[in-house]
Amino acid sequence: MKTKQKPTGSNAATYSNRELAGFLTGLAGQNILFNVITQGLSVFLKNVIFIPAIAVSVIFTVAKIWDAINDPMMGSLVDKTRSKWGKCKPFLLFVPPVVCVTTILCFVNFSYTDAATPLQRALIVLWAGVAYVLWGMSYTVGDIPLWGVTSLMTEDQNDRAKILSLARIFASFGAIGLMITFIAPGLTGIFTARGVSDEKALQYAYLLTAAVLTVFASILFEFAGLSVKERVKQTNRTYTLRENFKTMFTCRPFRQLLVSGILRSPIQLLSFVAMELILYYYFDADPLGTLFGGDGVNVMMLVRIVILAVGVLGGMLVSSAVTPNFARKIEKKKLYNFYSLAGALPFVLVYVVYKAAKGDLFSMPMTALIGAVFFLASWAQGGLNVLQSVMIADCVDYEEYHNGVRTDGVFFSGQSFITKLSGGVATLISGIVYHIVGYTDENIRALNAALKAGEHFMTYNGGKYAAAMFFLVAIPPAVGMVLSALPTLKYTLTNQEHTRILNALNEKRH
Repeated sequence: MKTKQKPTGSNAATYSNRELAGFLTGLAGQNILFNVITQGLSVFLKNVIFIPAIAVSVIFTVAKIWDAINDPMMGSLVDKTRSKWGKCKPFLLFVPPVVCVTTILCFVNFSYTDAATPLQRALIVLWAGVAYVLWGMSYTVGDIPLWGVTSLMTEDQNDRAKILSLARIFASFGAIGLMITFIAPGLTGIFTARGVSDEKALQYAYLLTAAVLTVFASILFEFAGLSVKERVKQTNRTYTLRENFKTMFTCRPFRQLLVSGILRSPIQLLSFVAMELILYYYFDADPLGTLFGGDGVNVMMLVRIVILAVGVLGGMLVSSAVTPNFARKIEKKKLYNFYSLAGALPFVLVYVVYKAAKGDLFSMPMTALIGAVFFLASWAQGGLNVLQSVMIADCVDYEEYHNGVRTDGVFFSGQSFITKLSGGVATLISGIVYHIVGYTDENIRALNAALKAGEHFMTYNGGKYAAAMFFLVAIPPAVGMVLSALPTLKYTLTNQEHTRILNALNEKRH
């Protein structure tokens, strides 16, 4: 297929539609893997094999801090790579099978409550941590080049904004990975029919579901490596690892984005807690039984889940699609800060609505209202995700223009750094809150048994667990959104200045 050409001050080489489709397919697969771990593993460790919530939080926090430190190292490795394919494509070809294996290994473990000795329990926790660290490192080796290649596939800034916008939309298809928490409970019958206990059956069902989703997603991930082609010419000079770390903080616009993303860390709680909240609050941990039990399909419950899905995911999808158009008409800095500050309000309203309803959101009007505020909150999150990627790509051009070195790998490792460190902060916050309300190991085991016996999560233990989850998806993210605007109020790389820089670079290349 012939490569299309678009002028951006000069002839700008860009990607074909076939390459774009392959890249987006691969990115969707990679995000399925991400969601299998970020959502499914947390529930598996806390609610299925009953590792204490505070221990799970420590595992996630330590692992993500290590990943955050490790990301610039991986970014430096990518930037120094020179091959006949380029610097990102080799990783995209060979990393997916490794991520496939490490993802499945995270679900291979024993039940914490079945361990007879403290040593056995310690080994279970240790393996959970080791497996998760291995996954994080292998995932990073694929994640950085996957996003970094977007600034190498095209010299046209509009096409780059387009691919990053579509990337965020297709990343949302990774929500398929979230379904692990809904599918696995429905597969327990496969194992209970063979005499396995309910608890062990759920553990095996999670492993089976994770394995199937992971193999499917890894095949999709491979399409990115098979499809992409790098067109932006690489500079001969590269930075040392020490220089790369220094550049991340001396490049002012990138530093502002980095600090802003870290301050916005609690927003990750929406991704980590929302699905667990929906699973328990609306389905009492048995989604298939709730939807299809009794005389047939529970239509009203099906309507509720559609409303909630549109709320939690729909806003992000729509915002990802329209934000690049807004960014062409509105200064990126202004749009970024608007999303940060205005986006705090719907997060606050999530908790206000819950408290105003006195903990009962089952009526259709209240479900619609909570779905609407979730939609606005996820809109802000989706818009910020797109703008962050586009503005980091702009910073790569900024660094090449001023210092003659193109830092795609290192700067997009900064995006991974933000995600990993944010995830660590978010899991630590959730672990502390869960520990305070007693939502951990033996209490969760007792909760699961009570729900199976006919009690409801909404009212169980006076609604304390439900209130904790609604607090986590509302108040800390709202605070983080406000804080994230502080470093970018005086963001230095304007739209006009970036256009001038990119035109000058393209003229030089051609």
